[in-house]
Amino acid sequence: MTPETDTQRIDRNLAELLQELRVASIGVQVLFGFLLSLPFSVGFVKLDHAERILYLTDVLLASLSIVLLGGPVAYHRLVFHHHERPRLLRASNVMAIGGLTAVAASVSVAVALIMILVEPGTSAYLLIALTVATFAGIWFALPLHRRTPI
Repeated sequence: MTPETDTQRIDRNLAELLQELRVASIGVQVLFGFLLSLPFSVGFVKLDHAERILYLTDVLLASLSIVLLGGPVAYHRLVFHHHERPRLLRASNVMAIGGLTAVAASVSVAVALIMILVEPGTSAYLLIALTVATFAGIWFALPLHRRTPI
């Protein structure tokens, strides 16, 4: 097997990243659609001020995650024929990590809102903390701990 050139490696990395973003963006778009429908439900008016702030925070985090996960696609389209793939790959990687962070935060806030509404109290806060810790551990701490220097 011949070693890949820098151009081939960048092309492969970009293709892998764009495929990963396709998968990640579907879930957050479903969450966002669900969040947009909530104010039109009957029970929404029962939310107190703090719960509404949590809801609005969640909508903003889901929006941010859509922007960041879709950013590399827009960037790719705009610079496709301008020989900027190394720069595109670096910027897309930063956007993808930011987007995944926003997804983790959005899902955690959604879990928090649901837990607080359904079963308020200590058990809700423990489950919220467990959700945040699970995202932080599996999505960030484990890969960062396991990665080897290039």
